Amino acid sequence: MKALVLVSGGVDSTTCLGLAVDKYGKDNVVALSISYGQKHTKEVTCAKQVTDYYGVEYLTLDLSKMFEFSDCSLLSHSDVEIPHESYAEQLEKTDGKPVSTYVPFRNGLFLSSAASIALSKDCEVIYYGAHSDDAAGSAYPDCSEVFNNAMNQAIYEGSGRQLHIEAPFVNLTKAEVVKKGLELKVPYELTWSCYEGGDKPCGVCGTCVDRQKAFELNGVVDPILK
Repeated sequence: MKALVLVSGGVDSTTCLGLAVDKYGKDNVVALSISYGQKHTKEVTCAKQVTDYYGVEYLTLDLSKMFEFSDCSLLSHSDVEIPHESYAEQLEKTDGKPVSTYVPFRNGLFLSSAASIALSKDCEVIYYGAHSDDAAGSAYPDCSEVFNNAMNQAIYEGSGRQLHIEAPFVNLTKAEVVKKGLELKVPYELTWSCYEGGDKPCGVCGTCVDRQKAFELNGVVDPILK
């Protein structure tokens, strides 16, 4: 059995990759990194480093054209500032809508594109790293279990029942994801989560806050901060 893993260079997708390699072996894993017009490419560089570490086949896809009409603060053409506060703080101001770093239906587009590539590569499963903390409060609604189940059904039926998706962390917190990754000896020192593209993580954007908390709850120092 072969698996395709969506990789972003961050904690969650890298843990997914480690999980897939552990389960299927590196020769049966294909990694796909998708560019979406983000403000920095550091995460893409990290995705390549991670796949080199695991020795898996590495593919890239550019979907930036799809998001050129969005003013999401993560996108290079947007002049909206990336919020320097936790997701919980951001959600207090959104009136039930996703946070400003939500890229419109990104996971839906990523998974649909990945399905076509996975079928062409004789893969039977797609892995991606959605987890419950991102879905909480509809910060990122395309990380929820409901979304995952719906996409899985669509891809399964639309592929002639040849392909399904798995979000192994969809009911886990980020701290639980990190715990699993530490058990698998995932190379977190090669990953990048910060929405800013500096030499060091900013420490104050939503994903930095979540990342730091996840490592702290596991009683370890984030290796990229050492």
